[in-house]
Amino acid sequence: MTTRVRKIKNILFKTLICTGSAIAAAPLCFILYFIVQMGWKSINWNFFVEIPKPVGESGGGIANALVGSALLLLVACVMAVPIGISVGVYLSEFSNKGPAKWIRLSMEVLSGVPSIVIGILVYAWVVKPMGHFSALSGSIALAIMMLPIMVRTAEETLKLIPSTLKEAAFALGAPYSTTILKVVLPAGISGLVTGVLLAFARIVGETAPLLFTAFGNPYISTNLFKPVASLPLILFNYAISPYEDWHTLAWGASFLLVLFILLLNLTAKLVSLRWKVLR
Repeated sequence: MTTRVRKIKNILFKTLICTGSAIAAAPLCFILYFIVQMGWKSINWNFFVEIPKPVGESGGGIANALVGSALLLLVACVMAVPIGISVGVYLSEFSNKGPAKWIRLSMEVLSGVPSIVIGILVYAWVVKPMGHFSALSGSIALAIMMLPIMVRTAEETLKLIPSTLKEAAFALGAPYSTTILKVVLPAGISGLVTGVLLAFARIVGETAPLLFTAFGNPYISTNLFKPVASLPLILFNYAISPYEDWHTLAWGASFLLVLFILLLNLTAKLVSLRWKVLR
């Protein structure tokens, strides 16, 4: 009788876990299904190579948003990746020092700051002194949002590198800088790449900070000191518009964003798993 009761409890517990997992995954599946259903209709060649048409004209695309997003994300990564990895190296090497504790606390607080607040701060620090909106200010806002994820991932990754690697490099006469650059960082490259991908996925769909910085542009622009369009901005503006053609473009933009973020997260997961296998 006791064994039978235990089996029944085991089955009930497994059923409860599977049900909870299905409920947790259901919203994601519903969102993906709905966005694919509504968004794939907009995907065609003109959608990628044309700029939006004037109100009243059918057709057009989001080429300006694609170019603007690529510019914003590229510049943000150029600014954030070296700083994030450098801070991660410092925290992993001098974790018990006083400044390291304050830096770690600052990154934790920064990760909880709403994106719209970061946008307002960059507007006050960069946009107002410059006198106009620009791609550069938008990239600065996105780079700030990338830092907490990158710093934390870099720190945790480099802490897992065996200290014997550094000791071996020091024993061969390598200076500290060479040891970090040519021994420690290459050993943790997969984990660092995972952190970059996760931080990148975090900012791809951000809209709020770009409203105060990049602002938007109906034309294709690659000038860092001029306003540029982006996928989140064009999605926001078209979704609240009263025009059906713009709604169609908004669904297409949302489809691209969700697909891109999904691919980034899957890539980060695969890189992370490969790093665990190699270790």
